[in-house]
Amino acid sequence: MDLTVWRTFVAVCRLGSLSAAAAELHHTQSAVSRQIAGLERQLGVPLMERHARGVRPTPAGEVFRHHALATLNEADRAVRAAREAGDGAAFNRPLAVGATPSLAAGVVPEAVRALLKEFQALFKESGSLRWSLLPGLSAPLHDRVVTGELDIAVVTDAPPGLPHDPRTERRFLGVDDMVVALPVDHPRAGGGPVRMRALADETWAEDNDGSAALLHQHAARAGVGARIDLTAADLPGKLALVATGHAIALIPGVLTRGLRTDVTTVSLVDPPTRGVYTVVPRRDPHPCTAALLDHLATAFASVRPGHDGVTSGPGVAADR
Repeated sequence: MDLTVWRTFVAVCRLGSLSAAAAELHHTQSAVSRQIAGLERQLGVPLMERHARGVRPTPAGEVFRHHALATLNEADRAVRAAREAGDGAAFNRPLAVGATPSLAAGVVPEAVRALLKEFQALFKESGSLRWSLLPGLSAPLHDRVVTGELDIAVVTDAPPGLPHDPRTERRFLGVDDMVVALPVDHPRAGGGPVRMRALADETWAEDNDGSAALLHQHAARAGVGARIDLTAADLPGKLALVATGHAIALIPGVLTRGLRTDVTTVSLVDPPTRGVYTVVPRRDPHPCTAALLDHLATAFASVRPGHDGVTSGPGVAADR
C-alpha cells in the first residue's frame, strides 16, 4: 500500500472533512475521495461514514487510524535516521533532556558537560551539540518521552510512581536519601541525624504532592504527624520559606551540595528514599543517549556518596 494514501486517511480523520484534508494536502476533494475509496476496497471494510458536519471513521476506521498513525511515525523516523547516517549529521540532532527540578539543578548539567567534553573533537567538525533542559515532574516527563518531545528524562519513583510502558526503557541510577532543610540559625543546624519524632512540632513547607506523600509516610512510620502549613509553587520557593525561617522542608539529598548559603540540612534516621531513573524511548534514540546515560550515572554517584548506582534498597524495589 502507498503510504501517501495512509497519510490522506489520517488527515481526513484528524480534520473530519474531505475538503479540509484536500486543502491541507494540496489535492482536489475528488482525489481525496478516490484515495479513501481505494483504501476501503483494499481492506474490504468501510473506513468512513458521513454525518451532519462532515465525516468520521467507522469503528474499523478508528482501529486502522491508530495503527496507520504509528506506522507513519515510524516511517518518518526511518527516513530521518537514514538521512542523518548518510550525511554524517547524526550528532547535529538537538538533544532534549527532561529532569525533575532537583536533578536539573546539578546532576543533569554536570552529565551534559561531561558529554560535550567527550565529543568535543567531533563537534569541532560538525558544529556544537544543541541541547535543552526542561524541568518537570516525573509522570509528565515520562509522557513527553513517549510522545517524542524529550530524548531522555531523569525522573524518580516518588509518589505517585512511574508507569510501566513498553515504549520506553528505564535504567536505575541509584537511591537518593531525603534530608531536612533548615534555616542556618535553626537549633538543629549543624547537628547529627535526627529522628522524625524530634521534628513533630515543626511547621513544614511543601511544593508538590510526591514530596508531601514521602513526608507523611515517614512521619506515620515514626508514629507522629507532619504539619504542612505552607505550600510553595516550586522548589526555589520552598527553600525561600526555609531560608526566612517560616518552615523546614523535606528535600532531595542530591541538592545538599548546591544549596543557597542561608539554608542548611540535617539528615534523618532511617530517611525516606526515592529511586532515580532515566527513561528513554525504545525506538529512534538520540545518538548521544548511550554516552549520556553513562555520564548521568557518574554524576549521580558523585553527589550521593555511598550509592554507586547498583546498590539495592527501597529505590530498587519501588520500580513503579
